[in-house]
Amino acid sequence: MSDITLKNKELVGWRIASYIFMAIFTLLTVGPLFWLTYSSFKPHADIMQQTFAFPRAFFFGNYTRAWEIGKLGGLILNSIFYSFFGTIITVYLALGAGYGFAKFGYRVSNWFYAFFIMGLLITAHSVLVPLFVMETRLNIDDTRLGVLIPYVGFGLPFMIYLATSYIKGIPSSLEEAALIDGAGYLQIFWRIIRPVCQPVTATMLIFAFLSNWNEFVFVFVLTSRQEIRSLPVGVNAFVGGLSRDFGLLFAALVIATIPMILFYIFFRDQLMKGFAAGSLKE
Repeated sequence: MSDITLKNKELVGWRIASYIFMAIFTLLTVGPLFWLTYSSFKPHADIMQQTFAFPRAFFFGNYTRAWEIGKLGGLILNSIFYSFFGTIITVYLALGAGYGFAKFGYRVSNWFYAFFIMGLLITAHSVLVPLFVMETRLNIDDTRLGVLIPYVGFGLPFMIYLATSYIKGIPSSLEEAALIDGAGYLQIFWRIIRPVCQPVTATMLIFAFLSNWNEFVFVFVLTSRQEIRSLPVGVNAFVGGLSRDFGLLFAALVIATIPMILFYIFFRDQLMKGFAAGSLKE
């Protein structure tokens, strides 16, 4: 009886410690976001004089000025364009490649799969210079196409890994039955593989969209025209030459953060279910 009581006390102690740790982690995560939000309603002078004080009156001028000066409306549309098309192209190319790697037993399949997975080891910063030179020679620098190509290229390795791992768990009997009925491989992919892969596809779509939305380096280096730049690059302009007004900067950061928070709130369950399904298939 004493051993059971001692174990129960240890469990209670660990549970309390875990709750304390999660509370501290939540405070460190949400605290800066909360401070950023209410500071965005303060004029620059108030932020400098009383950094952590609540605003004496809500000043909405930061948001209107940030929207107009930074042309955030156009930047948001550009981010939607890059994120949407980059995500769709990446996910469906990855599903097609994953189907080939998982179900076609060619000898070179493992070599090609390993080649794609090696892309996970390559960082964006390591290829910026050759990528910029290559796009300049191809005359696609400072264009939307020049941004989408790196988005797709760097998104494919992880997406192919998820797709291949999931499709390997799909019973081959489904494919064999379709082949007996006279279906081609494209029909099998579109009518069988794609619907069965909905859980991992949802995960891939959400993950790729978030990555593309938050991407900064490629747009910053490969573009120079304001009209084709994305929201993160536009917000970065408030730090340097455009303005040193912290009120404007905080307002722009809040505007850039809200879409991601809403996106996660609406799709967090699907994201976790998709990752769990992918891990079980693996």
